[in-house]
Amino acid sequence: MYARDHALIATPIGPIRIEGTEGHLERISIGAEGAPARGSSPAVRAAVEQLAQWFSGERRHFDLRLAPTATVRGAILRDGLIAVPFGKTISYSELSRALGSSARAIGQLCARNPFPLVVPCHRVLNQDGGLGAYSAGHGPMTKSWLLDHERRLTGEYLL
Repeated sequence: MYARDHALIATPIGPIRIEGTEGHLERISIGAEGAPARGSSPAVRAAVEQLAQWFSGERRHFDLRLAPTATVRGAILRDGLIAVPFGKTISYSELSRALGSSARAIGQLCARNPFPLVVPCHRVLNQDGGLGAYSAGHGPMTKSWLLDHERRLTGEYLL
């Protein structure tokens, strides 16, 4: 068993805490409190670097080892959410149909997501295109900022 490590970094949406071990990430928390920290494990350092690249517009996809899901079905749902393209959105019901699941299960997946940004639950919207809930940071305000950031970088940003 590896010792837990963490970093706390400043971002445009507030402080982000990254927790992990030598081998994988355990959690990313938007809006965390505490003193800035760099982290020392390879998994945490990679996440710090890739998140900085994402915020600066240099990265659109993450290549990080995440803690395994509790079930095979959980891994399928998480992978399906990761597959939603940068700058695009999908409704809970559309994603549930694509993954052979229920909209409620997708909602739970998003609400309990331990890896916001890396597992992009901010890209999932209500059926009517409304933001819906967001469990990280400052809720829908953070979700809106993340979507606007991606749309600006893809040129799909509408004023």
